Amino acid sequence: MFKIRKWMILLIIVVPIIEFWAYVEVGERLGVGKTIFLTLATSVIGGLMMQFEGRKVLESVKEQVNSRQVPGRTVLDGMCVFIGGILLIIPGFFTDLIGFTLVFPLTRPVYRLFLLRWVSKKIKDGTITFRR
Repeated sequence: MFKIRKWMILLIIVVPIIEFWAYVEVGERLGVGKTIFLTLATSVIGGLMMQFEGRKVLESVKEQVNSRQVPGRTVLDGMCVFIGGILLIIPGFFTDLIGFTLVFPLTRPVYRLFLLRWVSKKIKDGTITFRR
């Protein structure tokens, strides 16, 4: 049977509540039309940012592989851009905020640090293995 972790259940419950609250607050302050426009605009801008940053990451990985370097940090950047892009596609202000900070190069290192710790833990546990 597939095991759902407690934090996943918490996210499934908490994130929609936060998003609903944010929509109500923004809707009351700006109005419904501007709130819908803002939601669509953040999705479009986020999608464009994701494409631009994703291309930069892929080019960097290619350069590192061609020069026989291990693109570890760059792969983590790619994971951050991918996760951020998914969060930007999901409508909502909270997910957009996190998605933008994952895609934006100046804030990405914070997430990369947590992702590196998580991957290191999974490698030590044997959950993630590498084969040649």
